[in-house]
Amino acid sequence: MQALLDVILPVFLVIGGGYLATWWGIISDEAIDGVMKFAQGIAIPCLLFAAMARLDLAAEVNPSLMASFYLAAFACFALGIAGARLIFRRTGPDSVSVGFACLFSNSLLLGLPITERAFGADALAGNYAIIAFHAPAMYLLGVTVMEITRGTGATALTTARKVVSSMFHNALIVGIGLGLIVNLTGAPLPAVVFDGVDLIARAALPAALFGLGGVLVRYRPEGDLKVISMVCAISLIVHPALVWGLGSLLELDRDSFRSALLTAAMAPGINAYIFANMYGAAKRVAASAVLLSTALSILSVWFWLLILP
Repeated sequence: MQALLDVILPVFLVIGGGYLATWWGIISDEAIDGVMKFAQGIAIPCLLFAAMARLDLAAEVNPSLMASFYLAAFACFALGIAGARLIFRRTGPDSVSVGFACLFSNSLLLGLPITERAFGADALAGNYAIIAFHAPAMYLLGVTVMEITRGTGATALTTARKVVSSMFHNALIVGIGLGLIVNLTGAPLPAVVFDGVDLIARAALPAALFGLGGVLVRYRPEGDLKVISMVCAISLIVHPALVWGLGSLLELDRDSFRSALLTAAMAPGINAYIFANMYGAAKRVAASAVLLSTALSILSVWFWLLILP
């Protein structure tokens, strides 16, 4: 119970505040869009830049951590596609979109604040190591499989160019990339630069959580309940369970195990809907799954925190 009160509820109270403020009309949709643009376009990139610039790559980006998280994520992608296609008889593109919703954990807006509240800011190195590759790896996989499924005839090179182009237009990827450049080159930056970046970064998670609540008002859980339930089960139960098994098998250290497990236990992020909307495939399933699984994750995350070593 203490984990629920101290770690999880404060995060979801901020999300709920954004949801209610938007639902009651205290804040307009345009204002919420502004909050999200600030959070995702400026504050979170600053947070990621500072984290990547200071990350001990040799110590934190280890093969066991990456394998535990990403092999489990890719397995959930395959499970989502197979379930949507074979059990629920969805079309090929719809099935890929459903699989992507099972694949893409909300590593930033939920994973970071919950891990920080549970174990402190010093326990986030593993989270940042996962995040460094999260969006590029997931979008590369999702776009490639979708293009093959749709049978557009695009070559592997064309698909790769499409993915790379979209990555360079993503502020989060730019923040990660610039931070890694500073880290790898050892480029000296004045302390005042990091002070300014850190000042903006402090607003990133509160603004993003509040904005997430406002954005969720637009999603309506309707229809396709069985498919949505499958997405929630794979995202909130199967993914972290697979990470638990792989992490135990690969003997992950305690902090890496926590980071990988809690990141895997997060609900699908808004990127699941963005991907579905981009291809016009299973949009209602993706939107409803984001909303419902975010609410259900209050209980599922509590469970995983209770049994974590």
